[in-house]
Amino acid sequence: MSEVRKPVLYVVVCAAGVAGGVGELVAAAQERGWDVGVVATPNAMGFIDADAITAQTGFPIRSAWRKPGDPRPLPDPDAIVVSPATFNTINKWVLGISDTLALGILCESYGWGVPVAVQPCLSPAQAAHPAYEESLAKLRRMGVRVADFVPGSYSWTRALDLLGAERD
Repeated sequence: MSEVRKPVLYVVVCAAGVAGGVGELVAAAQERGWDVGVVATPNAMGFIDADAITAQTGFPIRSAWRKPGDPRPLPDPDAIVVSPATFNTINKWVLGISDTLALGILCESYGWGVPVAVQPCLSPAQAAHPAYEESLAKLRRMGVRVADFVPGSYSWTRALDLLGAERD
């Protein structure tokens, strides 16, 4: 009898002040039946407790490319949540800039055809920049589900909610 594999959710974490709370998103996703792998931008690594997240997920946090021939530490994703998503990551992503593993995964996700949801976390001044709205519009055209940005309020499950029943 073969074991049924749980669907895999990648959580991409960016370097925003709330990033230390990513364990809340991991727990919520696990409660909804996902196996979770965390991919962090290099700068986000300074915001999160890597040992705690590794223990919670059972997978190492990915933040750098592996060497050719090294085993893949995470299974392929069935969906991706980007939370928190910074101004920098959102704008680089839509331009196809792949200068970190996290951005590389996000750029490839379009070709993989997996559902992607994003929860922005930025200042109101950054949100006012015209590049931000243009980037969100392009993400939506790419099929990315974009959670509303609410200044001063961050929800760890808002982007997860946008995936709905994708894991079924």
